[in-house]
Amino acid sequence: MADFKDRYGLVLSTDSAAAAAAYSEAVDLNLAGSVGVEEKLAEAVGADAGFALAHAALARTHQFRGRFPEARDAIARARELVEGATRREQSHVATVAVAVEGNSKRALELVKEHAAEFPRDAFVLSQANGPFGLIGFGGGPDWRQEQFALLAPLEAAYGDDWWFLSALSFAHNELYHFDEARRLAERSLALHPRSGHGSHTMAHVFFETGGYGEGGAFLDSWLPGYERAASLYGHLWWHRALFGLASRDYDAAMAIYEERLRPGVNEGAPIIVMADCAALLWRCDVYGETGHPLPWDEVSAFAARSFPHAGITFADIHAAMAFARAGDSEQLDRLAAEVRDRAATGKLPAGDVAPAIVDALAMFARGEYGAAAGLLEPFVPQIVRVGGSNAQRQVFEDTLLQAYLRAGRFEKAEALLRERLQRRPSPRDEQWLQAAGRASAN
Repeated sequence: MADFKDRYGLVLSTDSAAAAAAYSEAVDLNLAGSVGVEEKLAEAVGADAGFALAHAALARTHQFRGRFPEARDAIARARELVEGATRREQSHVATVAVAVEGNSKRALELVKEHAAEFPRDAFVLSQANGPFGLIGFGGGPDWRQEQFALLAPLEAAYGDDWWFLSALSFAHNELYHFDEARRLAERSLALHPRSGHGSHTMAHVFFETGGYGEGGAFLDSWLPGYERAASLYGHLWWHRALFGLASRDYDAAMAIYEERLRPGVNEGAPIIVMADCAALLWRCDVYGETGHPLPWDEVSAFAARSFPHAGITFADIHAAMAFARAGDSEQLDRLAAEVRDRAATGKLPAGDVAPAIVDALAMFARGEYGAAAGLLEPFVPQIVRVGGSNAQRQVFEDTLLQAYLRAGRFEKAEALLRERLQRRPSPRDEQWLQAAGRASAN
């Protein structure tokens, strides 16, 4: 067998130079959040139908796109073909297979074992990375710390690698290490200026440091030329909409929703489409930026169609937003019952956090602000367990703050706002703090 290697110097068990090249390019496209991943993997399989790693990567790609039968077929083929390949490739396929087959807890264990022995296998490591990765959705007490603990010891193994720098930057940023996060993100983008993941990390740095105008300008210059079919296209536009909301430019945010984010125009994975749409519209309600009725009905219909049953906590809580605001009590009651049942039977990694959030969102939507605040308050320190980034989860703290303010619990609101402002600057939080102080004094 020829001695082909990927960009990280890892042996690829194929006799086809074309297959090795196409696979390596597919991995880089995947790590960059660029288009063409499936096409390159299909090219690799076409050049060498026995190339196990290409089948495994294709399986994971199908899974993220919700094509589960295709994912199962591809990973079964990878398992068959990997016998006789290198130990690294056998471990690689076994790890990806467990993830595709749905055992996320065991898959994460295997990722950690694999990374300890083969630290430069970036595709496997990336399965655990990020707010939607195996760690982020694992339901642990703080996935941010766990992610950082996985990545930081591998820094020397990767050196000046654009993908790893962006991943490590994101981990730093989620832990409020903003200076280091920015340094790493800027270096990553210098090495790969068109990396979607690099630009995504940079957007988070701007958001967490209050650089809303700077962040908007960055995305305005970066997004042109980024294709709609790219995995982060809609989500990066969601970040652009957040920068607009932060500047109180409601019209710009809603224009982005209509043109880039709404179901039917957004080509992203269903969970990202629903979460971004629901979270943006909910923020508009919470912030009082409601110049005209919001299109909750279409988001609610998309949620019911794409996630007919509870199963992924991050999806469930955003579906609850849509159902509650659309007034679809039948779907909301069904979802709440399923989430409670899953929690009671130990099927929710995040435990009782999810049922509490679902119920609190329903109360808030009905105007029961005191009850919503009382239910949500004890779970705020645990909300990290549902996954998602700090920026994504902020909507739940914002909901609690507005519940406090609307219920007249101004001292509670002031305390939470001061704690948030110690973490990062926010003009909106400053304004809310001033309003709470005036109301409390009266």
